[in-house]
Parts: sequence; C-alpha cells; structure tokens
Amino acid sequence: MSAGVAIIDSGGANIASLRAALTRLGTDSIVTSDAGVIQRAPRVLLPGVGSAHNAMARLRSTGLDKLIPTLKQPLLGICLGMQILFETSEEGPANGLAVIPGAVAKLQFAPGLPVPHMGWNQLTQTKTDPLLDGVSSLDYVYFVHGYAVPAGDWTVATTDYGSNFTAVARRDNFCGTQFHPERSGVVGARILANFLKAS
Repeated sequence: MSAGVAIIDSGGANIASLRAALTRLGTDSIVTSDAGVIQRAPRVLLPGVGSAHNAMARLRSTGLDKLIPTLKQPLLGICLGMQILFETSEEGPANGLAVIPGAVAKLQFAPGLPVPHMGWNQLTQTKTDPLLDGVSSLDYVYFVHGYAVPAGDWTVATTDYGSNFTAVARRDNFCGTQFHPERSGVVGARILANFLKAS
C-alpha cells in the first residue's frame, strides 16, 4: 500500500467508511488531529457529519482552524467538511475556515423534495477539473445534507434539488464534495482515485 493521506479527526461517523474506501484503492490513511502529521501528509481529507458550529468548535479546540488554511498540499473536504471551507454557514450560525469565498445556506423545502436531501442525484460539471476526470453528467452520487452552497465562482459541478447548489468546489489546492464519495459506488471511487493522483 502507498501511504500518504491524513484524515482530519472531525468526529464524524463516516470516517470508517472513508478509510475503507481508501484501503480498497490501495492507499493507507491515518486519522489525526496532530498538526505536524497533517502538515507532512502529501494529501489531506476533511470529512464532516453534524453541525458547522460543532465542527468548527472541534477544530478551534485543537488549533486546526488556523492550520488548515495554510496547507499547500491537496485537501478534499467531504459534505460538512466542504461546507466549512467556506466563509460562513447559516447552520449555527457559524464562521468557517474561509479558504473559499461564499456562504452556506439552508436548503429550502419544495413539493416532493424533503429536507434533508438524502439519496442519489446527478452531477452537472460546470468547469473542467481533474477531480472529475472520467465522471459524466449522467453519473449519480450519494447525498445526505440539509445545507448547501449556492452555485458560484468556485463551483466545479452542481446538482439540482429544487435549485442548483454546489456539488463540487475548488479553489487552488482546496476542493470539496457536498456528496459522500465513499458511499457513491464506482463513481465515488473514481473521484477519490483522482484525488489520490493530485499533487
């Protein structure tokens, strides 16, 4: 196995399934809140399940809220981990890490579209990005969320759930997926494999 993914210990319940997905791709990982380990890792994953307020409080308690914005290696935020890469969130409300401009908003109820949004939905790629190499707009990925980032300048792919929201975002070495690639079958595995090639 190749080593080299630090998973920031965000307390989320999806960490075990994320590590299993990486293992299937032949990559070793370590779950850590140690700043030195995270700084030395070739790639960093920031998962998240729960509220933005609690996630940020956890990062502040370990000083990682200051460290993460300084990282130069590829970092992928997943679900809430993507949301806290942005400046603010209505959930809490909470201030995020502010490495990507923008704000997270509560999904609005619509007939036949309950909130939280749970299930499979399609991606529409709006910009070419190596994270989505080999992924098409016919592909489905798995979502579980009640908040989302409206489509904007840093959006790479959107999903339509009553309105378009950011499904994939990128700014420089920081990228994020609102969906869970570790639960998104072959398509999710392809996205994680693309991330593992990033340099």
